[in-house]
Amino acid sequence: MRSKVSFPVDNITIFKVSLLQWAQQFYEIVWLDSNEHQQKYSSFEAVLAVDALTAIKTDAINAFEDLKVYQNETKDWLFGYLSYDLKNDVEQLSSKNHDVLEFPDLYFFQPKRIIKVFDNYVEFDYLKMVDDEIDDDFKIILNWNTTAALSAENVQKPPSIKMRIFKDEYFKQVSKMLSYIHRGDIYEANFCQEFYIENQTIEPLKVYQKLTKISKAPFASFLKINDKFLLCASPERYLKKEETKIISQPIKGTAKRSGNLEEDHQLKYDLERNEKERAENIMIVDLVRNDLSKYANKGSVQVEELCKVYTFDQVHQMISTVVAEVSESINPIDLIKSTFPMGSMTGAPKLSAMKIIEDLEAFQRGLYSGAVGYFTPESDFDFNVVIRSILYNASKPYISFAVGSAITANATPEHEYQECLLKAKAMRQVLE
Repeated sequence: MRSKVSFPVDNITIFKVSLLQWAQQFYEIVWLDSNEHQQKYSSFEAVLAVDALTAIKTDAINAFEDLKVYQNETKDWLFGYLSYDLKNDVEQLSSKNHDVLEFPDLYFFQPKRIIKVFDNYVEFDYLKMVDDEIDDDFKIILNWNTTAALSAENVQKPPSIKMRIFKDEYFKQVSKMLSYIHRGDIYEANFCQEFYIENQTIEPLKVYQKLTKISKAPFASFLKINDKFLLCASPERYLKKEETKIISQPIKGTAKRSGNLEEDHQLKYDLERNEKERAENIMIVDLVRNDLSKYANKGSVQVEELCKVYTFDQVHQMISTVVAEVSESINPIDLIKSTFPMGSMTGAPKLSAMKIIEDLEAFQRGLYSGAVGYFTPESDFDFNVVIRSILYNASKPYISFAVGSAITANATPEHEYQECLLKAKAMRQVLE
């Protein structure tokens, strides 16, 4: 069904730039890039999927069952995304908030062309119908002129970034969330707010390149589905399946970076010992353990790393790693459905948190806090968490980015507001 051909490459960094520019000719693109972060569970440096043979696009109703049928019928590589609003297929919930972006709730496609990037070689994995183009495609990409401008850009005034809610409204909604916590309805919930730009066009690839230059994130992705784009600099993995092993790596706990080395070490040290941030992370770890245990072999759920602080270009982040073993007979889509949406973007208990989030937030999350990734023909998968991302509907035109923070009993609206501004900084910077 597929042909695989490998080629050595001297300069992988330049090849990656050429590859993504070459990909822009296609209507469907999923690009996943680890940005040279060497991680225990990495599969490749980057992977590109383009040129759909078949696809599935659907709203939340019965979405996971439809995906299960599609995945079972194709038994091939599938690339795409799960939006946050698939919560409505997992539980009896609804999404009534404002949605301007209009991304489908779920989209996956079977690519004719997949190009996997490793440290010093690339592997072309093409369906037989296009495998006679492998050599030509490789030569074109290798000789691509990366210095050429992507297109003539109109000179535009700096965009006017608007907030869906203002600071006083944010304080009011966080205070309401705290009252739910103090009443005992929830322990923690992730409250998010949207920033947006109306009637302004952008060049998605240029913006993505700027974003990944600022934030060399280990789970970055560029997604294009016709007129809709995701430019994502995510530091977080949602869920990965390697044969019978399941890996989840939730992030909770953020601190800013400093240009002063001594101060930067102190900020990291303070985050490692911050009781509030640790409590947030541990609550989500418990939730993830509970989610994984639904299908895990008895006694196999383990916490490999608890509250370990990792340093990225923009921030320090507290990350935990939870793993489990599952039976070979478990359907991969059932594994995803049983853990979706991810705990780090919802709260605990999850169902109550999602209801409260829907009530208090002022926008429909859509693809934000969903997941982008792939399934292999062997039913393995890997998905990120869509955060630190810009979403763009080119037909509107409408640009959106959202940020959030975890609200717990000892949260203060001012501190949470400042954390949101810190997380929004990179997206603001590339758009302004």
